[in-house]
Amino acid sequence: MTRILLVEDDKLIVETLSELLASEGYEADDSPTQDGAVALAQGNGFAVCAAIKAATPRVPVIFLTASGDELNTVTGLSMGADDYVAKPFRPRELLARVAAAIRRSQPKVARLTLGDVVIDPDRAHVEKGGREVVLSALEYRLLLLFAKNKGRVVTRDMMREALWDDAGAYIEENTLSVYIKRLRDKLEDDPCAPALITTVRGMGYRAVG
Repeated sequence: MTRILLVEDDKLIVETLSELLASEGYEADDSPTQDGAVALAQGNGFAVCAAIKAATPRVPVIFLTASGDELNTVTGLSMGADDYVAKPFRPRELLARVAAAIRRSQPKVARLTLGDVVIDPDRAHVEKGGREVVLSALEYRLLLLFAKNKGRVVTRDMMREALWDDAGAYIEENTLSVYIKRLRDKLEDDPCAPALITTVRGMGYRAVG
């Protein structure tokens, strides 16, 4: 669960924001003062932002303030703030900005390769020979499983776990074979003689390349 620190001395605002964030699955802590938030001498929001960014640069900071003039906005952003929201704010917009700031702070996931197939996990984008390959959600999840276990045997139990849907529906043997065939049809140069996803008889499959 993502934890968010609220630095605010207005208890009503803290309660409102805490409930709003909790409704989206966030866990909110709060501190009424800047020194309580970052264990430094009493200062303003800019000092808090500077202290947080100096200690943990990847932690996103959003200013939520009544001071919405251009100078304050530019000052906050130039000190490393990830966003600047003026009061009064619209709850859904604030949540969207929080989600966007958290998403931007996440480290980029390295691209995965399988022969001439390139997978970009950040965009859920797949290319083969420079051309986009359109996969269904389950086909993509299965491809990720193979790419992350390149050179290793991927058993049918591992495949079932990767494809297990939210409803908990059981994945049958025939269904697994269908997805393997679909992936081979879309990714192999010759699906009848697969070179990227090979069969390991009696065990499962192995991604090569």
